[in-house]
Amino acid sequence: MAPEPATAAPSRYASIVIDSDSGAILHSANPDKRSYPASLTKVMTLFLVFDALEQGRLKLGSQLPVSAHAAAQSPSKLALEPGERISVEDAVQALVTKSANDVAVVLAEGVGGSESGFAQMMTRKARALGMLQTTYRNASGLPDLGQVSTVRDQAALARAMVRTHAKYYHYFNTRTFNWRGQIIPTHNRLMLRYSGADGMKTGYIHASGFNLIASAKRDGRRVIGVVFGGDSASWRDTHMVSLLDKGFSRLKGGGVTRIAKLDEPPLPDMDELKAVAVAARTPAKGKALAPPARDDAVGDTEPSPWTIQVGAFSDYKVAHRAATDAAKKLGGLVTKATIDVDRARQGKQTLFRARVGGFTEDQARAACTRLERARKACKVIQPSM
Repeated sequence: MAPEPATAAPSRYASIVIDSDSGAILHSANPDKRSYPASLTKVMTLFLVFDALEQGRLKLGSQLPVSAHAAAQSPSKLALEPGERISVEDAVQALVTKSANDVAVVLAEGVGGSESGFAQMMTRKARALGMLQTTYRNASGLPDLGQVSTVRDQAALARAMVRTHAKYYHYFNTRTFNWRGQIIPTHNRLMLRYSGADGMKTGYIHASGFNLIASAKRDGRRVIGVVFGGDSASWRDTHMVSLLDKGFSRLKGGGVTRIAKLDEPPLPDMDELKAVAVAARTPAKGKALAPPARDDAVGDTEPSPWTIQVGAFSDYKVAHRAATDAAKKLGGLVTKATIDVDRARQGKQTLFRARVGGFTEDQARAACTRLERARKACKVIQPSM
């Protein structure tokens, strides 16, 4: 029996692994504990989009308008402006790579007329798929106390996605997305490191912890894993590797379906879920409260990374080169710096801000000091609120 991990919040942790073919449970820990799905929500958003494509109500080349409501969503986002248009195919890729919240609303409005109407469609679809403990309130997964699910339900959704929309499932394996010359890498780092992994989705809000749906196929057999409530993206991914390995091992050995029970409490009511959300934003005695991480705004990576900006340019390639050169000049100052070119609007002009991220505060300030000594522009960017 797998013990509950010390590095996942006990009030939030849950996990499940299933055989995609049969639906048999290969591992389960607190499978019916309700929590917030965060950006795993976008899997259901895409399910309904794929439904619409199959039914001919949308085409991949259809151009969807961006409303003021969509443009106003919190990051992570493509920074779309009201009145712009985006193709359905670009929107799908933006969801699976960047987890763009503005794009989720564009799709919701394109399929359901309004985001609230689309959320009702999502919940009805959930019931049709047997997801009895899931309720949707929005298309993105941004915080809403009424938007709850379980790892069992999310595994059922992932299995249905693979089986029902095999024609479109390949989009979940998108590694990079080219948006108007800007190369956007996937948030799903597990997919890049685990043999056989070919999708699905990461998720994070402060109240949920780090969530993940993962799907992998080996020797013609597919397993699906879901984790809720990880304390960090790295722990969540490492834990998922262990769960998937065990799943494949049990399939190969023909082992008995196993359910690991971790003192499962009764399903929490909404007051209890609200308490979890409040606790996630309450500092320990004598400890300052950390800035809240945005849902997928930090890319489902570690919360609150510090960033430096080394310039803003009208050309993406120039900005990328500037950020790359800056990272090279920093040498061994940090070991996990990442290049990030952020698209922004200044009046009618589009600017590409050259940034290097993944720093602690001290590292970011030290990096700028080093670059400024080399007579290079540098500005420290605090974690987004």
